[in-house]
Amino acid sequence: QVQLRESGGGLVQAGDSLRLSCIASGLTFDRYTIGWFRQAPGKEREFVGAITIASYTFYSAAVEGRFTISRDDTWSTIFLQMNSLQPEDTAVYYCALSLVVSRSRGHYAYWGQGTQVTVSV
Repeated sequence: QVQLRESGGGLVQAGDSLRLSCIASGLTFDRYTIGWFRQAPGKEREFVGAITIASYTFYSAAVEGRFTISRDDTWSTIFLQMNSLQPEDTAVYYCALSLVVSRSRGHYAYWGQGTQVTVSV
């Protein structure tokens, strides 16, 4: 059974940093591109960034230069380091796995339950 579990969310102030983690089990982790998505209230789930099996990373324009994704295949874990957080970053953050390199959520077959990130002014 494939499981993804995010952690590390919380309430922070604008300008602060936060690091999210996602631990995967039940699959061969190093075969997958891992993405981070987020969903704010009343909005669609949007792509944040992803890391390929070769550890190539790519991001949305909204977070480029502020967020960094890394992976540790030994522990089937990926991280989302978020710096210079702003109120507009407030959302539930999800990790997801895909067998292809993609920004499209439709290509991601496995999803975690999400972790809430709230950024106050």
